[in-house]
Amino acid sequence: MIKTEINNQQSKVEIDEDLYQAFKNIITKATEMEGYGGGEISIAFVDNEKIKELNKRFRNKDEVTDVLSFPMDDEILGDIIISAERALSQSKDYGHSFKREICYLVTHGILHLLGYDHKIEGEKEEMRKKEERILKELEIKR
Repeated sequence: MIKTEINNQQSKVEIDEDLYQAFKNIITKATEMEGYGGGEISIAFVDNEKIKELNKRFRNKDEVTDVLSFPMDDEILGDIIISAERALSQSKDYGHSFKREICYLVTHGILHLLGYDHKIEGEKEEMRKKEERILKELEIKR
């Protein structure tokens, strides 16, 4: 079983128990699909200011982003940092619920920890298909 730690380090956007359960379900579904039975994942929700700072420090990009993933190894799969503020803004831009957007970002981050990337078109397609499959199977709709 995957050990999960979820930390809400921001106060601008409410993240309720329903969302925490959805995040745990996503982690379980994604790791089972990929054959992981153990390990640890940490997810932190931050505001735009904090994610911009982290993006500059670790990626040399002085801009707000939605999600950062820091893969580690098979025991500690890694850390995911998500801007809840950015997720809320993007949900409005894309015309779907905040739950859908933030769950998508969690799914996206987990797949990065599990070795997926989207720098090459074929990899991007494969990653998108897996993201949509996970969200669809958990009935997290647009």
